[in-house]
Amino acid sequence: MKNRYIYWLAPAALLALASCKGKSANQNAAPPPTPVSLYEAKKAEAIYYDQYQGTVVSVNTTELRSQVPGFVTGIFFKEGDVVQKGKVLYEIDKRKYLAAYQQAQANLLSAQANLVKGQKDIDRYNMLLKNDAIARQTVDQATAAYETNKGDVAVAKAAVESARTDLSFATITAPFTGRIGISQVRLGTQVSAGSTLMNTISAEHPIAVDVVVNEQDIARFYKLQKSSSDTTFKLQLPDGVSTYNKPGKVLAIDRGVNNQTGTIKVRIQFPNEDDVLKDGMSCVLKVLNNQSGNRVQIPYKSITEQMGEFFVFVSKDTSFVDSTKNNEKTDALIAKQHKVTLGPRVGTDVVIMTGIEPGEKVVTEGFQRLRDGGKIVLGDPSKQAPPGQAAPGQAKQQGK
Repeated sequence: MKNRYIYWLAPAALLALASCKGKSANQNAAPPPTPVSLYEAKKAEAIYYDQYQGTVVSVNTTELRSQVPGFVTGIFFKEGDVVQKGKVLYEIDKRKYLAAYQQAQANLLSAQANLVKGQKDIDRYNMLLKNDAIARQTVDQATAAYETNKGDVAVAKAAVESARTDLSFATITAPFTGRIGISQVRLGTQVSAGSTLMNTISAEHPIAVDVVVNEQDIARFYKLQKSSSDTTFKLQLPDGVSTYNKPGKVLAIDRGVNNQTGTIKVRIQFPNEDDVLKDGMSCVLKVLNNQSGNRVQIPYKSITEQMGEFFVFVSKDTSFVDSTKNNEKTDALIAKQHKVTLGPRVGTDVVIMTGIEPGEKVVTEGFQRLRDGGKIVLGDPSKQAPPGQAAPGQAKQQGK
């Protein structure tokens, strides 16, 4: 019986030993090259812009408020129209202001008449004083009365000017040429001096865009204030598609930095003859990046990120000794990982500031299974066999 078991166990042991040797051989075998797709890095013109959220503002905007109280008796414009400087817009009931002005003029005439009378009294008393026909005290009193009359005339003139001013304030005119908004008051509305908002008028050409920039960008905008080209500034309109391509220039940089946010306001001026830009409109200001130019570009999909840093795999030619071919030297491709500094995206590509040279070939597909220094071969990455399984072509060879 023992001999019979030995006869059965011996072949099984031989089969297990052969299987272990086969597995060990497969494990020791070098993994096949990874099929990848390559792209040659090339220099291309990269014109790109930095974006800032902006608000369209009128360079000159004024709120119209009455400087005298009263009732609105006249409205002389069409809402939303462009009005010329000096055009009459509103009229406040001016009857009492006209009456006050006329009374002030009458008071002035009375004061001037008293002044003339005082002058004649002085002349007459001085003549009598030479003949000792009048007391010196009478002359002095006449002189004092004359000086009082002069003061009364000055007061009356000031009253006339004040009444004239109030009367003029009853007529509200456009302070400059601009577009007027929807009236906040109607005929018969009672307005208070300095507090009732009647309307707003704003100049629309030129117009400006306000943006808030980081304090690190201050020097950049000061340089742009001194010199900029027609392509330095562009506006993306609120629809997100249209671009306002008319040239802009830096109009003003705010006096200081907000110490809580570390930002500063910059105002860019644009022509607006066609009335495309409206006061209060939101937009995106595009500022030409000073690194624009002829730059290395590669597909963005070839970038991998690790711990906040960016890398690409670059194809390199190498030679190695192939033990399966009598230790002959064989040429092969390997993938070396390069750390890169990214610039902005341009469509589906990305600008590479450092790390890649023109002409180098980067891996765009198939790098998910790559390690630094791993062998690669040009092919369809989708046909890469999972780990531990032979590729379709290798399975056929083993079948043979």
